[in-house]
Amino acid sequence: MHLIAIGKLRAGPESELFDRYNARLRPRLTVVELAEGRGTQAVIKRKEGAALLAALPRDAFAVSLDLGGHALDSEGFSGRLAEWAGLSRPVCFLIGGAEGLDTSVIRRSDYALSLGTMTWPHFLVRAMLAEQLYRAQAISQGHPYHRAGRPEV
Repeated sequence: MHLIAIGKLRAGPESELFDRYNARLRPRLTVVELAEGRGTQAVIKRKEGAALLAALPRDAFAVSLDLGGHALDSEGFSGRLAEWAGLSRPVCFLIGGAEGLDTSVIRRSDYALSLGTMTWPHFLVRAMLAEQLYRAQAISQGHPYHRAGRPEV
């Protein structure tokens, strides 16, 4: 699996959290970091979108992380991930910069995934995605990391 993201993740808590979960993944995410765009909001989105698409392997199954995407629970995400693994195509997760993803990236994506309706810093999204990928693997392997129970009200 691949992660193609706008911005360079510097040393700090977000990087440490991402590294912690990425180290648990089998195989680990291959990370490609792209430069942040400069200019107006529209110019930035267009430039970053073009860079994301250029970095995407031609035959990739592209999953864009977008507020308007499908919101799955952890079990649902685990099932989707298993389906995608069977496609014999590289699965690539796309994370935009602070301005979000350009429409061209969303259109090219095979699937749009939402981590919720709140807006998250794009560097924190990396850590959240890595944790959910690890959780999805744990679910599919029957590992006790994931606890699905909710308290009774």
